[in-house]
Amino acid sequence: MNCPDCVYSNPEGVRYCLNCGKNFKLGGNTDPDPDSLFYEFASYVDAMPKQLRSVEPKFQNIFSRVFRKHSTLEADRLFIVGTAITTPKIEEVKETWPKPWLFARVFLIALLAFLGMHIGVTVFHNFNFLPGLIIIGAFAVPITTLMFFWEMNAPQNIAFYRVIYVVLIGGILSMLVALVFFNLVKNNINPITIGIVEEVAKVMTVIWFVRNHKYRYMLNGLLVGAAVGAGFAAFETAGYALRSLLTGGSFEHLYTTILWRSVLAPGGHVAWAALTGGAFCKAQGDQKFDFSLLVKPYFLFVFLLVVAMHALWDTPIKGMSPFGHIFLMVSSWVVVFLMIRRGLKEIANKKWRIAYEPTQPTQP
Repeated sequence: MNCPDCVYSNPEGVRYCLNCGKNFKLGGNTDPDPDSLFYEFASYVDAMPKQLRSVEPKFQNIFSRVFRKHSTLEADRLFIVGTAITTPKIEEVKETWPKPWLFARVFLIALLAFLGMHIGVTVFHNFNFLPGLIIIGAFAVPITTLMFFWEMNAPQNIAFYRVIYVVLIGGILSMLVALVFFNLVKNNINPITIGIVEEVAKVMTVIWFVRNHKYRYMLNGLLVGAAVGAGFAAFETAGYALRSLLTGGSFEHLYTTILWRSVLAPGGHVAWAALTGGAFCKAQGDQKFDFSLLVKPYFLFVFLLVVAMHALWDTPIKGMSPFGHIFLMVSSWVVVFLMIRRGLKEIANKKWRIAYEPTQPTQP
């Protein structure tokens, strides 16, 4: 059954398009019933052969929906998830690899806004556009990367307004915590201490947001960590951009700073904070927060790996920029995809336990 609106190929017998929510029975677009959509989707997944719903990564398919045509309703449906009435039960969550696409649209919108600000400054020489140019230039790529993590959050249990809250509050909070630590080690600042201080500041902030039981999945930790890292990266880039303009004395320095930091942003603070967030949620599971979680082998390994990457990033080795940074960025994303794969398997195992493990008899 091909949907007439989005051309998505649906299995026979469904009442709603699993992609855009079109009601086949009524023959028109209506506000989709979340319960019905989740039921249809869960039934579809259960009917699929196991080999078709493997959580093994198929990189040629992950971005297959980026260049397809998408309706406004599809985007609207993405933004309504995460509330008390639109969060699916874990039994209804698919454990296959999501196919994100909205992040690419967000990047295009940010790029258009940045070009508009650029025209205002360079063509019309109106410096009222300058703050907007710096802010949009600093936030464009970190927010785009964050949107990717949001779309990959298969449990769909974090509302978008909450993500923005974490970006703003988590970003500034982690920077302030880092400044406190930098004041303590101000006589011994080097690439290693920079990596330790900034990653400790970010992971402390991430733990503060995910310490309750609502965000207990690895994919939740990846998303919350990416939100903190996006805020940290964007605020830091805005500061460096303004400093380059004031010290360099030309817009060329400003644009160069924004360009290079934007190109490398996905593999820096966003990915690193996402990794430590996912590792902490893996360590915590369904437990209450306890400091002993910080020395669990998996979390400790990922945290030390992130600190090492950060220290290498800041090490003034010849050839480190840009080739070394690109290598570190690719390495970070290899680990990110491995953690996403593990997070999807976590959901699959959780669904299996709910479906097949016998319930404990109640005591008389």
